Amino acid sequence: MGRKGVLKIVIILMFAVLFIGLANLDLLQGSRFRRLSDSNCIRLIPQEGSRGNILDRNGQLIVGSRISYDVMILPQEPEQIDRALEGISRILNISPGELKSVFRKNYFSSSLPVTVASNIELKKAILLGEYKLEEPAIIVQSNPLRDYPYGTLASHVIGYVNEIDRWRLTKLEDYGYKTKDIVGFGGVEEKYDYYLRQEEGGLSVEVNHRGKFTRVLGFEPPRNGRDVQLTVDLRIQKIAEEALSGRKGSIVIIDPQNGEVLAMANYPNFNPAVFVNKRTRLIAGLFNNPASPLINRAVSSSYPPASIFKIVVASAALELRKINLATSFLCRGSMMIGSRKFSCWDVHGMQDVISALAHSCDIFFYRTGLLLGAQNIHDYALKLGLGKSTSFELPYETSGLIPSPLWKKINRFQNWFDGDTANLSIGQGDCLVTPLQAVDMVSVFANGGYLPSPYIIKSVGGVDLSAKKKRMLRVGFRRETLEIVRRGLRAVVSGSRGTGSVLSGLKVPVAGKTGTAQVSRGSTHAWFVGFFPYDKPKYAICVFLEHGGPGHAATVIARQVIEAMIKQGII
Repeated sequence: MGRKGVLKIVIILMFAVLFIGLANLDLLQGSRFRRLSDSNCIRLIPQEGSRGNILDRNGQLIVGSRISYDVMILPQEPEQIDRALEGISRILNISPGELKSVFRKNYFSSSLPVTVASNIELKKAILLGEYKLEEPAIIVQSNPLRDYPYGTLASHVIGYVNEIDRWRLTKLEDYGYKTKDIVGFGGVEEKYDYYLRQEEGGLSVEVNHRGKFTRVLGFEPPRNGRDVQLTVDLRIQKIAEEALSGRKGSIVIIDPQNGEVLAMANYPNFNPAVFVNKRTRLIAGLFNNPASPLINRAVSSSYPPASIFKIVVASAALELRKINLATSFLCRGSMMIGSRKFSCWDVHGMQDVISALAHSCDIFFYRTGLLLGAQNIHDYALKLGLGKSTSFELPYETSGLIPSPLWKKINRFQNWFDGDTANLSIGQGDCLVTPLQAVDMVSVFANGGYLPSPYIIKSVGGVDLSAKKKRMLRVGFRRETLEIVRRGLRAVVSGSRGTGSVLSGLKVPVAGKTGTAQVSRGSTHAWFVGFFPYDKPKYAICVFLEHGGPGHAATVIARQVIEAMIKQGII
């Protein structure tokens, strides 16, 4: 055999040995080496910053953060995991089986720690920190959680935080959101989540095949979210919520000169802390409650405005010169429109526009509405901010509805009749408004003819946004129109037979309008809209009581609010 033959045999033997060795590593010991490789890797230990605070207009904390402690385990050998879970079980007094179940549920990746217990008390966190010296797989980490020092106060303004759902994740994934992120739902928490949310930091460490740390590779400090300051005054918010307590409805108070929302109270309300504490039964109760405690009735629900809508009809008729101060109509308690009898709630006799507003005379406004026509009523309602979004910052605002002949033709396939105009003239029928729209409407007569764009965010991250948000749209009413309506609204309170006379006698003069809305089921809705002090208005108010009875009931609540503001020196 020549040299070339020997060389070929040597080369073949070398490749055979190499092939056998590779086969041994891959086929026989591959699973073992893969397991060792998985455990000898970089582990990421995340650290959360704090979500931004929410403050009132005076810098008082409404929502902040508190430190809680979570217990995590680094995924490694099964026997090491079992040993760590047994030690945690003894200290936390939780069964090993329950901890194992949580571990399996929360396991996401071999490179990430797995949370097995959340929000544990400080004493037990210290004990686990000591036990960690024996079992390095255990991590005790501080975690900022949302804290609500006032419980349910301003809950609909604030919203709540919870784990991101699939719908939001699909929309926000491109903006850095990921599975299991805590995000805002409803209110400021949702609308300004991008600014409030913190940026995650943490340690990257290397561990060997036994799961023990070998070295720290790097540290990225977490960043706190930006603070959001509201226009809300906590003092007024507390007063409004105390006055409303136990009565389903809403109270909105704004500054009519610039549109700042000073208070927005809703009942029933909720405690956002139940979502932080993961009180499953209480959370389910909130979603299943037929009273809908999670709905912000001030912006997300609309209702028949009833007699507060007479402000629109009076303004339109005066502006279009269909009536003037000398115009009077006789109220005998009812009138015929076509073949149908339309009633008034009382017999008022001769009524001009000021007395008709003061006494809330339906007959006067039936006749005035027929003079105007439905389209003019519709158009002037829109001028006064009804039937369209106010572009308010909180989510899920409804636009309400101001019907018109065209709307009825398109949506109901029916013609418009004089009876429809009569119903619209007193805020009944298909007409729907929100409490926020109602208080915005009455602000026009408090500030001399400007429709505010209501807003609730004062600053974000220390940057003042109020100058950008202050938008006052000139309605274009003649001064005479504004003054006559103002006098009518003052007579509602100051007149002996005024429907809002319960507000007379206060140290601060008030003007406003009551409303009693007929509904198909249950008791009537009660309304009051107004402003004060009458000469130099600083506050516009809407009180709405869902199935709360006559408008008088809402007026009584308004008196409680104003009296408390006087007592506390706010006015």
